[in-house]
Amino acid sequence: MIETIEWTPEGVVMIDQTKLPKEEIYVTCRDYVEVADAIKTMIIRGAPAIGVAAAMGVAIGALKSEDLPADMPVICDTLARTRPTAVNLFWAIDRMKRLYEGMAAQPVEAIRQRLVDEALLVKVEDIAINEAMGRHGADLIPDGKTVLTHCNAGALATAGYGTALGVIRAAVAQGKKIDVFADETRPFLQGARLTAWELQRDGIDTTLITDNMAGHFLKSGRIGCVVVGADRIAANGDVANKIGTYGVAVLAKENGVPFYVAAPISTLDLTLASGDLIPIEERPSSEVTHVHGVEMAPAGISVANPAFDVTPNRYVSAIITERGVARPPYTESLKALAKA
Repeated sequence: MIETIEWTPEGVVMIDQTKLPKEEIYVTCRDYVEVADAIKTMIIRGAPAIGVAAAMGVAIGALKSEDLPADMPVICDTLARTRPTAVNLFWAIDRMKRLYEGMAAQPVEAIRQRLVDEALLVKVEDIAINEAMGRHGADLIPDGKTVLTHCNAGALATAGYGTALGVIRAAVAQGKKIDVFADETRPFLQGARLTAWELQRDGIDTTLITDNMAGHFLKSGRIGCVVVGADRIAANGDVANKIGTYGVAVLAKENGVPFYVAAPISTLDLTLASGDLIPIEERPSSEVTHVHGVEMAPAGISVANPAFDVTPNRYVSAIITERGVARPPYTESLKALAKA
């Protein structure tokens, strides 16, 4: 299994996803500022992985702090300001804050150790959650067909195994004869660089396609279903995921192909009535104008680079979680799973 992130005596170690697939390099973050920078610069990415990184960032911040009551709000705020869309980031920080607040009267060394233990637990739980999600979702994957996925929702986007790719892995483990089409996912190329790399390592038959080929293959009858991850899901089942997901969902519905979303309960944001309220991160223009440092566009051109889009619930066939599969109406099914 790919070791996306690990707690070590030297610091928080994570695979540098900006270097894949050419180089497999691990970086060590020795304080919470370095963890925050790794999240912001996408050394680590994917909603669940960001949550684990944030929990570990709080823990290492607590270990290094000389005045924890004064530093704790700064640590949490610094990590919370890294990326606005993925709700797992805020879920993990809030979990660590609640633990700290509940122990505020205890000796500081006990608090530090408990925060470290909790961060390690977040990682262990994430892997177990992904494996449970895979078991629930595998039954939805049609045997003998191709699965289309967008962006990277695999082990690299989590603490291990993956959400959407976890469902695919579980289906393969069941003995289903499937192959995968991976959208390249411009502009950061998570599909081309990360999903293709992961699945190739697993020996799963994978074909890389450009984003604008998805409609062609969805129309062909070859695609049995689409499975993607999510960064935030509103109470009504609207789904924020990597930019381009909305277009894939519309094309899937037009061609009668089921569109599934795999995400943990921690990705649900039931405080938001709809996806219209989900904040959308705007990334640097250089991600669009340059590819691996090579300028591909005229100098000075205006650029729009939203990192995510929102797929309305009417295009979502089902939402796969670790507690089961939610189906429309999502305002009822998601609430029921969240309380389960």
